[in-house]
Amino acid sequence: MKFTALAAAIIAAAPLAAVAGSLDAPLADTQIAPAAVPVKAPKLAFTLRAGISGAPAYFGAKDLKAGADFSFSLNYLALPGGRSIGNADPSATSYGFAPRGSFRYIAKRSSKDNAELNGLNDVKASAEIGLGLGYTQRYYEAFADIRYGAIGHHAWVGEIGANAVMHPSEQLTLRVGPRVFFGSGDYANTYFGVTAAESAASGGALAAYSAKGGALSAGVELGATYAINDTWGVDGAVRWDKYLGDAKSSPIVQQGKDNNVSLRIGLTRRFSF
Repeated sequence: MKFTALAAAIIAAAPLAAVAGSLDAPLADTQIAPAAVPVKAPKLAFTLRAGISGAPAYFGAKDLKAGADFSFSLNYLALPGGRSIGNADPSATSYGFAPRGSFRYIAKRSSKDNAELNGLNDVKASAEIGLGLGYTQRYYEAFADIRYGAIGHHAWVGEIGANAVMHPSEQLTLRVGPRVFFGSGDYANTYFGVTAAESAASGGALAAYSAKGGALSAGVELGATYAINDTWGVDGAVRWDKYLGDAKSSPIVQQGKDNNVSLRIGLTRRFSF
């Protein structure tokens, strides 16, 4: 994240001094309420999530592997000229269209750690960074993201999704909806392709295969967020994906599993500066 949806404007209310009393009463009886003390808005506010996750060791693996989970979400940023991104109020909810950041980390794939991949070259760990556009309403939301492998695979990927949003209580929010993942030909070949040399090194266990880009997987995600207070919270999700197209036909997936389950849970904390 799974960055969160960003709002484009902040509403500021000017403090007012209230004067109460009777116009018929003497001046000495007039009561003046103290002026409200203005609350200084932060220049920067963001939320960090840290916890544990379980995901396939590689795309197509049969078993889950435990790992760390983390995310960063920008809540508010004051810009020059009085402009801002997001909302400084931690209890505020912003609706409509908003830009969003997108990040994904993919762990290293090693044949040393996975005997069934014997003969395949190792794939370095990758970090994808990108942007997206989200649309949020109280009971539904949708997003579209595009990312580039700045570290590792150096290929383009994208993802679209939507959620039905439920609010069983003021503190608990549930989300469930579909996801579709896309990857370029370079990305598909990195994780699902098998070269002739790799096929020979595997002793023919994995046939030579050239994967094309396109829609590579589709699935559904169920997530839950519980706000302990304005600063702390708990966030978790379970996701199921099924491989599509050339990813599904890959010898790597064929000898493994054509669908994957991943899960995560972590604590969230909001920081303001």
